[in-house]
Amino acid sequence: MNFLPPNLAPAYPEIFLLVMVCVVLLADLMVGKKMHYVTYLLAQIALFGCALITFITSVPEVIYTFSGMFVDDTLADVLKMMVYITVSIFLVYSHKYIDMRGMFSGEFFSLVLFATLGMMVMISGSNFLTLYLGLELLSLSLFTMVALQRDSAVATEAAMKFFVLGALASGFLLYGMSLVYGVTGALDVARVSEVIQSGSVNSTVLVVGLVFIIAGISFKLSVAPFHMWVPDVYQGAPTAVVLFIGSAPKLAAFGFAIRILADGMEGMVADWQGMLIILAVLSMMVGNLAAIAQTNIKRMLAYSTISHMGFMLLGFISADENGYSSSMFYIVVYVIVTLGTFGIIMLLSREEFEVEKLDDFKGLNRRNPWYAFITLLFMFSLAGIPPTVGFYAKLSVLQAVISVGYVWLAVAAVIFSLIGAFYYLRIVKLMYFDEPESNVPISPHGDVELLISANGLAVLVFGIFPQTLMTLCVYAIQ
Repeated sequence: MNFLPPNLAPAYPEIFLLVMVCVVLLADLMVGKKMHYVTYLLAQIALFGCALITFITSVPEVIYTFSGMFVDDTLADVLKMMVYITVSIFLVYSHKYIDMRGMFSGEFFSLVLFATLGMMVMISGSNFLTLYLGLELLSLSLFTMVALQRDSAVATEAAMKFFVLGALASGFLLYGMSLVYGVTGALDVARVSEVIQSGSVNSTVLVVGLVFIIAGISFKLSVAPFHMWVPDVYQGAPTAVVLFIGSAPKLAAFGFAIRILADGMEGMVADWQGMLIILAVLSMMVGNLAAIAQTNIKRMLAYSTISHMGFMLLGFISADENGYSSSMFYIVVYVIVTLGTFGIIMLLSREEFEVEKLDDFKGLNRRNPWYAFITLLFMFSLAGIPPTVGFYAKLSVLQAVISVGYVWLAVAAVIFSLIGAFYYLRIVKLMYFDEPESNVPISPHGDVELLISANGLAVLVFGIFPQTLMTLCVYAIQ
């Protein structure tokens, strides 16, 4: 029966998005600069179409296609829907910013859609080759987006660092996968899991391969000590690109880690659990301590990202459904807050003026009390202060790690979280207690104003009713 074509239904969203990328590129050539907003609208239509197709083709059971290399299950559907929403919000937040900086072009939107396609393949990959192809499609798109401002020496330098370290991490990952393949004789995630659990393979080589695989995953998740690229890229890249790097790809990296560690390497929990404990503690320590010394808002948020990814790993350490759903809840909450935080930064930026320093937030309450309040909600959520949703995100991963007996790790995480609260509350102090350095009015577009307000209120609403989002994450994992 091998001559029959594969069942393409699980991959319809990916096929549709690939076609739309071609449409965006052709439309950009045809309409020129006079009607450049057409490419923006087409990109939004592409994301809406993907969401609609994913919803229509969604079924309760697990479906494999392309000889078992591609899977469509509830986890894939939920994560993909979240990716579509995240990328769509990113486009709304960033369109004015990139227009003022001459980046509003078909190339930008096609790179965003190509990166989204890479994320979708990462989320649905059930074979080492498929997972790697999705990862590289995402990575190459991100490298190019960072370097899109060709006249900016800082952006070019950031892109070079990102590319070199990214290529090194991809090499680690591919080498680890090749070692696992050499020992198990399989590339399918499910088959690798079966062989490992049979206990008939060389465990030493498997552990070496696992080390390299975790190194590659850690780079994509921005986990210490594989974090060196994060502060430089966050500072050097345009803020819109930083928002993109810090949001949707984190959802894809989570799906990638679930496929490999929870599905493929389930029989080696004792090995990767210890590795993740070290990575989590290092990330929380390096991220929170280094962030205190920063005066650049984007570098501060870069180190904040590192610490949050350490917190997210706490759920993985428990290695059960409760822990995985807690990690998913944490990463979704982090993405929601990151969208709003960088949305505010772009909102405050103007033509030929970038919000780079913490001092740029001085007196924001006097300039615009509403945006100061929204920013306060984001900072409180990042710090894990109730009643914002960030508090429940941290609580859920702490409960997961305590449930498997790692009480000392939960205590360490709470201590690092208290340290981290300092640099978030410092921004609140600047907004409410310092004199503004500029009295230039803040004038966002109507869609941005509405969306950023909804984004801020969502942090508060999900904090008061966290069970809605948590139930969705539990459903996706189970």
